[in-house]
Amino acid sequence: MTAEPRSRSASRDLTTGAEPVPIRAVVSFEQFYERELRSVIGLAYALSGSRSAAEDLAQDAFVAAHRNWEKISQYDKPEAWVRRVVANLSVSRFRKGISEAKAVARMNRDEHVLPELPGEADEFWGAVRSLPKRQAQAIALHYLEDRPVAEIAEILECSPNTVKVHLHKGRAGLASRLGLEKEAEAS
Repeated sequence: MTAEPRSRSASRDLTTGAEPVPIRAVVSFEQFYERELRSVIGLAYALSGSRSAAEDLAQDAFVAAHRNWEKISQYDKPEAWVRRVVANLSVSRFRKGISEAKAVARMNRDEHVLPELPGEADEFWGAVRSLPKRQAQAIALHYLEDRPVAEIAEILECSPNTVKVHLHKGRAGLASRLGLEKEAEAS
């Protein structure tokens, strides 16, 4: 009786002893873009507070992904890479905005200031944006996109325990900023 060779995917490579590497189905950039655009803009909006800035941040992240799509499409989670780019760009934009605001203040001009929009959601996301950036990013990824701690850790390139700390401190900061700790103490 002769033994039939096992399929390559179910056995070790006899020459090297290594497990075979599964081949990932590569999604076209256009499919990836259509699938992820809406949620990436939502994340960018939560972090920036501006629709136009959110669209710019998302577009910049997707342009970077497109430039390197051959490499990025091979990642286990290219969507995490795009979100990390958005998170990092939002911090850069925030810092740039501070520099611009200081320059405008030095020039003694008030025309750069925009009025606040009314509403609970605007108040909440304004409070989120006032948190330290990593806390704001963790809160937005967790509550806006309903991402688990492990995915947030991957997107932000930190440990799950660090994400938990950011979420805990972010929640405490939001409670303080929104006056919710007083309500919790009263009940």
